[in-house]
Amino acid sequence: MVVRLRLSRFGCKNRPFYRIIVADSRSPRDGKHLEVLGYYNPLPGQDGGKRMGMNFDRIKYWLSVGGQPSDPVQRILFRAGLLPPPPMLAMMHKGGPRDNRVIDPLTGRPQPTTEPSHKDEAETPVDTSSSS
Repeated sequence: MVVRLRLSRFGCKNRPFYRIIVADSRSPRDGKHLEVLGYYNPLPGQDGGKRMGMNFDRIKYWLSVGGQPSDPVQRILFRAGLLPPPPMLAMMHKGGPRDNRVIDPLTGRPQPTTEPSHKDEAETPVDTSSSS
């Protein structure tokens, strides 16, 4: 049995509220779960921030016994400081060619590459001064 840490949706229409749960990977999104680990409210509160609460001890336990976090939970746990940043690649548009630049998880922008540019050594600088 593969155990996943994932989100279960609650709340009204256009007002989502999620619980962070541990469930079998084969169970449906809002179906049977093993344990509730916390909550995540993506709507901004009065202070403008998103609200989340987690039981860190139980999350560490489930990760230590092989629980696999889903992608949204992995991003939430990164923001909480429990996991390293997830590997993220930029994609230009759906179904199109992929951009393999690494995305900075905090800003969402591509990180600058440190690869040296490859230029042909056969090219020689051209003297643009005219001698008449």
